[in-house]
Amino acid sequence: MDFGWTVPLVAAPMAGGASTPALVAAVNGAGGLGFLAAGYRDAGGMVEQIARTRESTDRPFGVNLFVPGPPADPGPVAAYRERLLPEARRWGVELPAAIPPDRDDWDAKLDALLHGPTPGVAWVSYTFGLPGAAEVTALRAAGIRQLGTVTSPQEARAATALGLDALVVQGPEAGGHRATHRARDEPGTLPLLQLLAAVREVTPLPLIAAGGLGDGAAVAAALDAGAVAAQLGTAYLRTAESGASAAHRRALVELDATTVTRAFTGRPARALRNAFTERHEGRAPAAYPEVHHLTQPLRAAAGRREDLAAMHLWAGTAHRAAREGSAADVTRELWREALRG
Repeated sequence: MDFGWTVPLVAAPMAGGASTPALVAAVNGAGGLGFLAAGYRDAGGMVEQIARTRESTDRPFGVNLFVPGPPADPGPVAAYRERLLPEARRWGVELPAAIPPDRDDWDAKLDALLHGPTPGVAWVSYTFGLPGAAEVTALRAAGIRQLGTVTSPQEARAATALGLDALVVQGPEAGGHRATHRARDEPGTLPLLQLLAAVREVTPLPLIAAGGLGDGAAVAAALDAGAVAAQLGTAYLRTAESGASAAHRRALVELDATTVTRAFTGRPARALRNAFTERHEGRAPAAYPEVHHLTQPLRAAAGRREDLAAMHLWAGTAHRAAREGSAADVTRELWREALRG
């Protein structure tokens, strides 16, 4: 299968602003494959990002979608709100008392990809689940190839049965949200290289390795383990084209430990350990995106203060290896290192 890259490195879609059209174009320009993050954007915002990317690169690129799940039980969300109220009062913010259903503009995004002005989108990847069979068929008919993100052999079987073109195998070392297909699922702990082997036993599809790949040696190990490419997110957070905040960039080198927590969004996500994750360890319900919306005012206030003790600072286990410079140069350096083994 022709993925359109000359260098088998993929810029992971990082929702919330870290992924930018400039980052996608820079990685494309170095021979890799860039992905835009459509999560947390409406369809219009996604289309605008696609247009900006197309202005900067003539090579194909991808777009990542969040697959909506069923609404969560409001009771545990309300209880978590009560727990957070003292912090909200301390920082002068209001927490939403009611959270309406949120499908992340899923239907409108699919319609835009199928019928709107979206030139250059060669790939659509899915996080947090799988689309319906009719949706897969429609995108395939439109000439768009599809990637499923999986965290277990069971999820890989389901994605393969659906007829997707390739899989992103996300190991526990990955920064940001674990891509479990259900919010309530506890993510596995099998290290990436072992997970690749386990997934390979259940699917013939091409596998892209993701999770904790911070240098060329790690990339080479993933390719040696059978992956056709390596997907990197945290490795690009300090680059010139990243949309990460100055505080987030600083935290990547100042803070040491990471942890997997539901405290910020209700889904397991790997973040730099700080006072907020410690304070609410094990207290947040498995309720996404309800907890995401609940904590948004707190997270926004922490970001304005550049308060590393309270911000959500997504980071993979190799965060200390993240490099400054242009994303194109980082891509080239990583590939040169990988070729050296």
